[in-house]
Parts: sequence; C-alpha cells; structure tokens
Amino acid sequence: MSRPILIGITGGTGSGKSTVAKAIFESLPQTNISIIEQDSYYKDQTHLSMEERIKTNYDHPLAFDSDLLNKHLIDLLNNKAIEKPIYNFSKHTRETKTVTVHPKDIIILEGIMILEDEKLRNLMDIKIFVDTDADVRIVRRITRDINERGRKLESVIRQYLDTVKPAHLQFIEPTKRYADIIIPEGGYNKVAIDIMVSKVKSIIYEKQNGEEYKIK
Repeated sequence: MSRPILIGITGGTGSGKSTVAKAIFESLPQTNISIIEQDSYYKDQTHLSMEERIKTNYDHPLAFDSDLLNKHLIDLLNNKAIEKPIYNFSKHTRETKTVTVHPKDIIILEGIMILEDEKLRNLMDIKIFVDTDADVRIVRRITRDINERGRKLESVIRQYLDTVKPAHLQFIEPTKRYADIIIPEGGYNKVAIDIMVSKVKSIIYEKQNGEEYKIK
C-alpha cells in the first residue's frame, strides 16, 4: 500500500469540526477512510480518585497522551494497524478495551488541540480549521455535554468559563495560522464541505490509479 493521506480537522469546542469530519467520512466507502478522534487519547486516569479526575483540566494540551497519538499516527502512515483507546467521559478515564483501526487511503484526525502540537502538525498533509462564533460553540457544548456525557448545566457553564474559554484563546485560536483551509460556520457550510469531499475523492482516485498525492 502507498502511504495514507492524513487530514487534520480542528477548531474550538462546538465549532462543528466533528460534523465536517463525519460528512467527509460518510461520503466515502469505509474501505477508504478512517477517523481518529483526539478525545480518545485523553490520558488514562485509573490511578486517580474520581474527585481528582473531575478536577483535571481537560482543556489543556497536557491532558492528552500526545506521545501515544503520535506513535499511532506514524504506525497508520506506515500501513500498520493500531489499538485506539476508548475514553469514558462519565468515568473520566479510559476503558480497558480498545478499538482496532486499520490503515486506509485517507485518515482523518479530529480534535481541538491537534494543530497545537508540532509533531502532529508535521504528520498532516492537509490541515483544516473550522471557525465558528463563540456563542454558537458554547450552546453546542452545553447541549452535547448534557445529552451525551451526562453533565449538569451548572458544571458545563462553570467549566466553560474557568477552562474552556481561556484554553481556546491561549491554545486553539492561535493555531488557525497553521491551517491550509479555514471553514467558517462549520457544520452548516455545505459548500465548503462539498469542496473538501470532492478533494478527498480526487485524492483516492489518484492513489487507486498509482499516483502519489503531494500537498506541496
């Protein structure tokens, strides 16, 4: 197999980056594409009490096991399968089981901090920043954390003000300068998503016809 193409999709919490990643993923046969979520690589915290886990700042680069993520991406780019962690957001730690991910033509890496880490940036062929208004992002964050992660409204708002917003301004917003493509109003920008889908399809066509895709 030729080397897979790694597409990084980032943006603030609730920006719609997952929607963009999902739209690209669902437009292609699953034999050609895989998604790696940075959220799966939060550090294992089984050695900590629940009280200590709750106090962890999950909106800081140090909350992620970037070394393991970097290693897994390198393995995939070298056409080796990996065992992706499963993170339990209710327990604030990893599950003991993992998910096997096989290398595909296209690998999407999605997460809030992926462009903050230089090692991860250097692995990506295409870097996308999904740029969405802060008011929209906080509403999406509240809805997600209550409905999908079992959080209380008060705790979600407190976390946003204490850590999420400051982290966005310090670690995420500045990484926009590394992006090859900026998609405004992610999740609702059908034109931009359709363009990316067409681009990814053209990359797969080139690879299947023996051509090596090069971003530079």
